[in-house]
Amino acid sequence: MDGRQIQKDFPILDQQVHEEDLVYLDSAATSQKPRSVIEAMDRYYQEINANVHRGVHTLGESATQAYEEARRKVASFIGAASEKEIIFTRGTTTGLNHLARGLEAHLSPGDEILISVMEHHSNLVPWQQLCQRTGARLVYVYLKEGRLDLDDLRAKLSPATKIVSLAHVSNVLGVINPIQEIARWVHEVGAYLVVDGAQSLPHLPVQVQEMDVDFLVFSGHKMLGPTGIGVLYGKETLLQELEPVEFGGEMIDFVFEQESTWTDLPWKLEAGTPPIVEAIGLEAAIDYLEDLGMARLAAHDQELVTYLWQELQKVDGLEIYGPPSAEGRSGLVSFNLTGLHPHDVATALDYEGIAVRAGHHCAQPLLAYLGVPAMLRASLYVYNTKEDCDRLIQALETTKEFFNGTF
Repeated sequence: MDGRQIQKDFPILDQQVHEEDLVYLDSAATSQKPRSVIEAMDRYYQEINANVHRGVHTLGESATQAYEEARRKVASFIGAASEKEIIFTRGTTTGLNHLARGLEAHLSPGDEILISVMEHHSNLVPWQQLCQRTGARLVYVYLKEGRLDLDDLRAKLSPATKIVSLAHVSNVLGVINPIQEIARWVHEVGAYLVVDGAQSLPHLPVQVQEMDVDFLVFSGHKMLGPTGIGVLYGKETLLQELEPVEFGGEMIDFVFEQESTWTDLPWKLEAGTPPIVEAIGLEAAIDYLEDLGMARLAAHDQELVTYLWQELQKVDGLEIYGPPSAEGRSGLVSFNLTGLHPHDVATALDYEGIAVRAGHHCAQPLLAYLGVPAMLRASLYVYNTKEDCDRLIQALETTKEFFNGTF
């Protein structure tokens, strides 16, 4: 995969920052958008802008057709059994909050929800709140050599476990969790498996039926699509059982003065005017990814992260977090330079044209577990190259010299 050639499809990458060619290494926060996505959204506004599922006029029917075609595209992309299993949301966070509300009826005092210490706040706080509302208990799985401790996970699964919610790929450590294997263990105790796919859908081939996950959530903006669009996948039988958490237009069947009835899936769980143009943008993003090939993308990802991990090892005074190798790691590496605050390093890197993330990465329990207040994260994607990695390494060396650090 030729990252330099691919960069030509992304208008934003053709610019300089502080008179340096931009190297964007923050795709785990949000990816850049190819021209085809931008143009697809522009076409909607210029040619068929209308609300969906309502008007019988030509524009309304065209908009509805485009919106539902985007749903079919998503269903095919993740290997869902039906487009009824695809619920459009505002993003991963919204999907997880919907589940934390929708599954409330399945919990009683003394039940347990199992998550890991590496979870993003979006896959942690909603479950905390659910436990506080129901009297259930939040149980954590910890790490072993920078990865999810599978022995700890198996030991903590029990008949009391009702929900297990895990990241497929950690947004801090980059580790890829063996979801298919975990799904088998979870179902043996009769629990539901929720998977946060925000960091895996952009990088890995994901087939929900093969993995046998009960629910999967992800965001469009991390996989070349626009912000404001996400997906909640659920097995149809389970989605049928979920009560809506938002009410109003689109999701009703009949409304009487004192009661209402709900329409069928998927619209039952999509109240109000949906993210129409964003869904069309997501479809265009999936088209782009499928043209590249997800298997090829995953191989490119592994090659780049292995190269970056090896080169970072050569930087004196640099500590890498996560497993002690690049194997089984998605396209990101988190690290710190001894004696320097990560925000200072990130600011210095920006002056070299390098965009990385610094902070707690919405994973404060993980950083507390690791004993660090903040860290740097370089995250790679389809438009990155080994030359980008080299630029980062050189900029880190320049930063060390600037701060006159002793390592």
